[in-house]
Amino acid sequence: MRIGITCYPTYGGSGIVATELGMELAMRGHQIHFISYAHPIRLDSGIEGVHYHEVDVANYPLFAYPPYCLALAARMAEVAERYQLDLLHVHYAIPHSISALLAQQMLESTRRLPFVTTLHGTDITLVGAEPSYFDITRFSIERSTAATTVSGYLKQRTQEVFGVGNSIDVIHNFVNCDRYTPARRNSPGNRLVHISNFRPVKRPQDCIRILAAVRKHTGAELWMAGDGPERGAVERLAHELDVAKSVRFLGKQDHIERLLAQADVLLLPSEHEAFGLAALEAMACGVPPVATRVGGVHELITHEEDGYLEPMGDVEAQAARVLGLLTDSALRARMAEAARMTALSRFSAESIIPRYEELYERVVN
Repeated sequence: MRIGITCYPTYGGSGIVATELGMELAMRGHQIHFISYAHPIRLDSGIEGVHYHEVDVANYPLFAYPPYCLALAARMAEVAERYQLDLLHVHYAIPHSISALLAQQMLESTRRLPFVTTLHGTDITLVGAEPSYFDITRFSIERSTAATTVSGYLKQRTQEVFGVGNSIDVIHNFVNCDRYTPARRNSPGNRLVHISNFRPVKRPQDCIRILAAVRKHTGAELWMAGDGPERGAVERLAHELDVAKSVRFLGKQDHIERLLAQADVLLLPSEHEAFGLAALEAMACGVPPVATRVGGVHELITHEEDGYLEPMGDVEAQAARVLGLLTDSALRARMAEAARMTALSRFSAESIIPRYEELYERVVN
């Protein structure tokens, strides 16, 4: 099939999922056309069947805010017409879904262009719930040819908040278990890792507090990958709690699988997670997650089997779980194996990607 994919190309879960999906589809023989204002961070353009089309936005003095939604719609229609796309798949409702709807209407006199909208979390719980975006978010979901969410929790929230009547498919996030694999390490387990866009909702400062509590009992270090608005506050807190020498800020990483393979425990202290993609990627690498019991994380992690779920903000409870994993090698090995098996058996690309292909066949036909 010929599929157009639009996402935010930044270091966020929706863009990562969209990019990984496109590459997996290309490796299965589909022609994938990414349409966005910048090259997605994880996109490997060397994969056969992957194409990238940049959206140019005119910076005219009359516009206080460049009309990206309109420029995106025009580019979607152009690419769809030129490359005879079978459908568009947009990730994150605003503004991508509305742009897809406009592109569909631009071409309706000559051809049918269905589009799928995948909801990822904050486009529903934060952005979409804002009064200025509420009605248009609901409209975009209802007008989508098909809509999906990354968890059952998010589907329920979407239906409760927006009252949409159309059917929504739950297709969980996935991971390539051939690329995300455990690594043999001879050094003792003492490395924590946190991966996020450093927004307040991810609570990255809690990671510093957890590290400080753990270091009262055993040596540990924390690797923090990503960047964002909370970075400065996190660095200041590390100095205040006298753990700055045990924290490494790695910035944005292109090969998260290499980083995770060197870790022992993943920290996911978020205030909200629709699913918990970072936890899944860690689990595929045999790294048990210590996460908060929020959103759809419980659909991924089984408490005390392949990871831990503790109350949001309960740093002491999360630190106790981390300490147990770092000081009990048998426990860590057992949980690491269970985490890997969860990724392999329930969330591998081989089992999830065909569900998207089935959906595409349905909307096209």
